[in-house]
Amino acid sequence: MAVVVLALFTLGVLWIGGRIDTALAGERTGPEGLPRITVHAGDTLWEIADALTQEGDAGRTVRHIVDLNGLAGSAVRPGTRLYLPEGLIR
Repeated sequence: MAVVVLALFTLGVLWIGGRIDTALAGERTGPEGLPRITVHAGDTLWEIADALTQEGDAGRTVRHIVDLNGLAGSAVRPGTRLYLPEGLIR
């Protein structure tokens, strides 16, 4: 009986692990076809958004970049590659 329970538990863990891996793989792929930039030392997300926003609210552009790249906030590190919303590159 213990062997059957252990086997079912192991199969359940493997199934859940496979589902998590599949979900994470979808998150890693990123939005294909969108322009990307690399953050350089001294860059801030606000400066990047302000430089790219032709008219309107740079804060809205920051929020869009944060959402698009799955960032926890507006802090970015040098070397980070960011996807940009369509239509922002001048």
